[in-house]
Amino acid sequence: MNEKRIHRAVSPDGTEIAGRVVGEGPTMVLVHGGIGHGDLAWEALLPRLSHRFTCYLPSTRGRGLSGDHPDHTPPRLVEDITAFVDSIGEPVRLAGWSGSGPWCLGAAEQSDSVIAVALYEPVVPGSGEADLPRLGAALQRAGLAAADGRLVDAVRAFAAGVCTDDEIAALEPTTFFERWAGALPAMLNDLGQDNAYEGPRSIDPESLAQVRSPVLVLRGQQTLLTSLWDQAAQHVARHVPDARIRELSGVGHFAPLLAPELVSEKLISFIEPVHQPA
Repeated sequence: MNEKRIHRAVSPDGTEIAGRVVGEGPTMVLVHGGIGHGDLAWEALLPRLSHRFTCYLPSTRGRGLSGDHPDHTPPRLVEDITAFVDSIGEPVRLAGWSGSGPWCLGAAEQSDSVIAVALYEPVVPGSGEADLPRLGAALQRAGLAAADGRLVDAVRAFAAGVCTDDEIAALEPTTFFERWAGALPAMLNDLGQDNAYEGPRSIDPESLAQVRSPVLVLRGQQTLLTSLWDQAAQHVARHVPDARIRELSGVGHFAPLLAPELVSEKLISFIEPVHQPA
């Protein structure tokens, strides 16, 4: 990545939110999920997007190039993305993955700059009751490993809760577990504050109803936590005025990393035709 192209913004509470900028063309902001940060989450997709779009890769507070703040509650993370989007000063196509779904939808509600939103298997808290025991157990194991300083083991524990056996097998020969380990504490911090938070959220029906831009929700047909991602997608599609769901065959939750050609094709076909501000 070009070290010299870094965009910086300031969230309302004074936290600096920063991310690298890659490529040329209309603006696309790609937001990492619960795990990872801006430099990691979309690296497999960038070669397929950067020749069409100027890709901004922000990290939320406590990750990547961004500053930190004790408050990691859901509204603050939405403010991080909204501030970053608004600071660009032009229409923005916004893409998110997993845990960043609520942040992107919140930014789409609050910012007139967002003209399209594409989300890969966004999280909606409260969805997928049947899958919560498996996910909860994986997060507990990840938390215990992280508390012992075993961050690579923590990432492995987390991946076992959200990835299929085929996805784990595909990740094993790579440096994924080692490279993503550093972002694991930030994810656990975000989740802890998310679980304790009792206020309004960006994925509440009344908030989603205010999203004016078109929204695409992508799902993997071979994803592990089927009820979680299905119910989340249906929730978004039910309450956002202009939303649609598309399924990708043969892939799971880590398709943006393991099947970038398929995900990028869907992103481009949805986002590229959008030119005018909402």
